[in-house]
Amino acid sequence: MIDINRIRADTPAASRLAYLHNAGAALMPAAVVAAVKGHIDLESEIGGYAAADSVSDRLDAVYGSVARLLNASPDEIALVENATVAWQMAFYALPIRKGDRILTAEAEYAANYVAFLQVAKRTGATIDVVPSDASGELDVHALERMVDERTRLIAITWVPTNGGLVNPAAAVGKIARAHGIPYLLDACQAVGQMAVDVEAIGCDMLSATGRKFLRGPRGTGFLYVRRALLQQLEPPMIDHFAAPWVARDEYRLRDDARRFETWENNYAARLGLGASVDYALDIGMDHIEQRCRVLADRLRDGLASVRGLTIRDLGRAPGAIVSFTMDGYEADAIVSSAAAAGITIGASDPSSTRIDAELRSLPPLVRASPHYYNTEAEIDRLIGHLAGLRSR
Repeated sequence: MIDINRIRADTPAASRLAYLHNAGAALMPAAVVAAVKGHIDLESEIGGYAAADSVSDRLDAVYGSVARLLNASPDEIALVENATVAWQMAFYALPIRKGDRILTAEAEYAANYVAFLQVAKRTGATIDVVPSDASGELDVHALERMVDERTRLIAITWVPTNGGLVNPAAAVGKIARAHGIPYLLDACQAVGQMAVDVEAIGCDMLSATGRKFLRGPRGTGFLYVRRALLQQLEPPMIDHFAAPWVARDEYRLRDDARRFETWENNYAARLGLGASVDYALDIGMDHIEQRCRVLADRLRDGLASVRGLTIRDLGRAPGAIVSFTMDGYEADAIVSSAAAAGITIGASDPSSTRIDAELRSLPPLVRASPHYYNTEAEIDRLIGHLAGLRSR
């Protein structure tokens, strides 16, 4: 289903190293690089304003591309600097007050959780963590029991940063819809490695980045806000793009999700983001998801045979982030050793997912994240390298 030779030809670095760090920042396809460089060249020739005006149709098309990726409408999409900004713009727009409850998951990402803590400190709201089930996924039955009249938000990370867990996002969506509770989904590690359908999931807001599995430039991200909720949200910060100044004492928020944007943007990076989305859509997200799972499963199967290595992933059907530890080796030492052998992997510190890490007494984890452009030989190369470390 995937023309791996063409895709690797579009990814020049793939011929030089085994790149398995896509949960950090994936390798960009040539089309993405060309989109970014081309616009920077244009800006140098005619100036930034004229350059943006000359490609206004292409810039507007990015909203449509992201909307197709998510099964949303272009007016429900905001383009921002990164996934954290996207998430923050949604979260801080919610009217949370004293006594309100925020429900989240054990594997929630640090950037999100510190925002919960800040709002709780400011308002007197409370944060309640939904326990996990036996598989390590968020326990949807526990979530159902925990919902009450004070619950103002359900906010979870779909795929956490520290492993292959895939939380039951759609099941959470059904509960949120049934109780009329806003549902904010951090899809930073999901978008680009799996098909995403906001209608099927039932989330009201979704944040994601360009640089990870979507293979876009750094400094890009986007926010989805369901149209039915959009008009109820006042962004925490605005400028005259988000809210035109219509009279001396009056501003008027835009009717679309661009009320969460600001006037100035990195248009070269935005064009690169659009190119990365179009590239993924051209391959097909179902095909990409299938390929990612095949490669991740191959990696886990191989790692299971390495003496002294413990796979740390949770969930019934883990995705394309493979986390592990190895007796006698610190995570950073393994990452450095692999890099010396031409294999790029990463590590995850317990502080990025503190609740999960403390519950499981996790040390820093090694994190290998294959993508569809990787080969089976590269997976086996990492397995062989790790087995070689154990034999020394």
